[in-house]
Amino acid sequence: MPNSVLITGASQLLTLRGKSPRRGDAISNLGIIKDGAVLIRDGQIIRTGTRALLESTAEARRAEKIDIGGRVILPGFVDSHTHLIHAASRAEEYELKIRCASYEEIARKGGGILNSVKKLRAATAQALKDRAFAALQEFASYGTTTLEAKSGYGLDITSELKILHLQRELSTEQPLEIVSTFLGAHVVPAEFRSLANGTEKYIRLLLHQLLPEIVVQNLAEFCDVFCDRGAFSLEQSRQVLTAAKSHGLIPRLHAEQLSHTGATQLAVKLAAASCDHLEQITSVDIRALSKSNTVATLLPGCDFHLGLRQYAPARKLIDAGAIVALATDFNPGTSPTVSMPMILSLACTQLRMTPAEAIAAATINPAYALRREKHIGSLEPGKQADLAVFEVEDYREIPYYFGMNCCWMTIKRGVPIYMRD
Repeated sequence: MPNSVLITGASQLLTLRGKSPRRGDAISNLGIIKDGAVLIRDGQIIRTGTRALLESTAEARRAEKIDIGGRVILPGFVDSHTHLIHAASRAEEYELKIRCASYEEIARKGGGILNSVKKLRAATAQALKDRAFAALQEFASYGTTTLEAKSGYGLDITSELKILHLQRELSTEQPLEIVSTFLGAHVVPAEFRSLANGTEKYIRLLLHQLLPEIVVQNLAEFCDVFCDRGAFSLEQSRQVLTAAKSHGLIPRLHAEQLSHTGATQLAVKLAAASCDHLEQITSVDIRALSKSNTVATLLPGCDFHLGLRQYAPARKLIDAGAIVALATDFNPGTSPTVSMPMILSLACTQLRMTPAEAIAAATINPAYALRREKHIGSLEPGKQADLAVFEVEDYREIPYYFGMNCCWMTIKRGVPIYMRD
């Protein structure tokens, strides 16, 4: 493509310009420009405005023009919680769940995360890479331009490093931006469970052998821990995240999903980038989040897939002034979806978020959770030209058409990376 591109003909251009992150009433301000246009040069946004305004400029007159014919433009989705690298589906467990086996019952029988660990360890790096590459193409087809990706299905030195190396390779070999998180503390692997003090021994392996190697090789920006029953205790989570933070990794937490552990309060105390899930949070937790810069990342796809009735209390979090984000939690066991539009639909119908709140929670707020809000998440001069174009006339139709993919074009750094045939 030439250096300058003018995209015009947007029935609505959702800029999300202004202060970030978005809290309270501000989360509904999408900065909509009707009959909008975007001028892009060398992968960056130069200017946004009405078609008439931009077409009157000298650079716009020289630029290549793309008329999107009355569709809606918004920032590319930022999916801030995924488990990208895994070896296979867990469809067999899906049927067990339908037959009323609980998540924890399946895990006790060797299913769940340990099932994925066993499959990943047996897979070749090329097979894992091919599967992830195909998933990334699907992410792009739904309008996602940046995603976070966790390790956590390796749970030994070789396999965890393999996942993080693959994420680095994929980040350079395809257009989507991948932000890596080390999740060695996902669960205790099978080979440590039969040992005396096995959990403590596994944590020592993480902290003294794996974590230093990840830091030396610069393989991750963040460190996450699954703090819940059947995984890691509050004190164990504190130990791992404090060590990671001392090495320069930014903490994240799987918090209050299956039970209330106090993980949200820990996330706030550690100034974590985000705490995710939050189905079991209390009013005290909500107040703590509202006074902090830790993002409450909600994962309604997980609750939907597991058939749970209790979703995270999004309305209480937003009304209290917490920073709320949405993500797919793409993983083979509890949320096998790459579709951020479907997550928006669930956020609106199950979490009672408005379409405007859901879009901000899928763009600028998760960009903040990934420490990239100065570069992505909104359509403003100087930011990356990461756009999603939807074949709708009104942005509210994006979550309204649940289970449908209305994404017409996805653009990363000014270059179309997906376009519907």
